[in-house]
Amino acid sequence: MSTDEEALKRRYREFLDLLPLTVAIAGLPISETGRSYTADQMEARAHALANAFKLARQTVREVIKGG
Repeated sequence: MSTDEEALKRRYREFLDLLPLTVAIAGLPISETGRSYTADQMEARAHALANAFKLARQTVREVIKGG
């Protein structure tokens, strides 16, 4: 397995491990049954999740370092 593949798998695993914290930080409501989001709403939610992931990753790293 190449180094790139290993790095990709590591990052994917990190994303999955942080997903519950990411969703909690983002604070996004769950869609009502039978109701879809518009493209703009999905883009806004994706942006919120991306920002929340960055914060979750930073928070976990700080906690692990003890600071």
